[in-house]
Amino acid sequence: MVASPVLMRFNFKMKNYKYLFLILAIVILYLFLAHADIYRQLRRAGLKSPDMQHTYLINENISTSTGMIYVSLGDSLTAGAGAENYNEAYPYLLAQQLGSNEKKVILKNFSYPGAKTSDLIKDLLVPAVAEKPDMITLLIGTNDVHGNIWDEEFRNNYEYILKKLTEETQAKIYIISIPYIGSDTLLLPPYNFYYKFKAKNFNRIIKELADNYKLKYIDLTTPTAELLRQDGPHYSADAFHPSASGYKIWAKIIYDNINQ
Repeated sequence: MVASPVLMRFNFKMKNYKYLFLILAIVILYLFLAHADIYRQLRRAGLKSPDMQHTYLINENISTSTGMIYVSLGDSLTAGAGAENYNEAYPYLLAQQLGSNEKKVILKNFSYPGAKTSDLIKDLLVPAVAEKPDMITLLIGTNDVHGNIWDEEFRNNYEYILKKLTEETQAKIYIISIPYIGSDTLLLPPYNFYYKFKAKNFNRIIKELADNYKLKYIDLTTPTAELLRQDGPHYSADAFHPSASGYKIWAKIIYDNINQ
């Protein structure tokens, strides 16, 4: 018995649909596994924040009774995750450079791993302002990128932070871009492209807000993107957070921009 043309076309379409569903299922499975693998590698590395005391004195033996109060605000990148000790984190290295001319510097670190802009507002902003700092660095947004926060929410949060800092302190404020972090071995396609796009968009917002508030914007992304795209000595064990050598590069870039 010969199948009718209509039945043959139906069978052909069903076969094509089966292939389509199979391809779609494979793509969905890949996306799920690639995303899950990011956090599996981060958990396996088990990095801890080396910041155990939150206050650090640079040149504490200098006889002057006062010193410059430097407040660092941020997330795990500011908390020094990936470094063995906090004296390898970029805020401490920056404080050392600021105190290189026999100046006493009091570093007050307000940061913790996983913090988003909303967490900074809720947990860190008020105590940071209460320190009456002379200088502030702000590096926040990486967890907003990976937490899929909408642009409007990110803009509103970031502007609230800048408004609070500019209105309630007399500090010199330096706004640091969201850096390129996560090597290509950790962030597989399409996540490497997506997170890069998201960070680029957030950095555009940060730059606009910094300009609106007439604050110094420090581009940490462009000069380190190629360096941090591949695994190497500038990454810690999780291939996401910088190592001591990575933070050293960051500190130099920030310090050079401050002194421009």
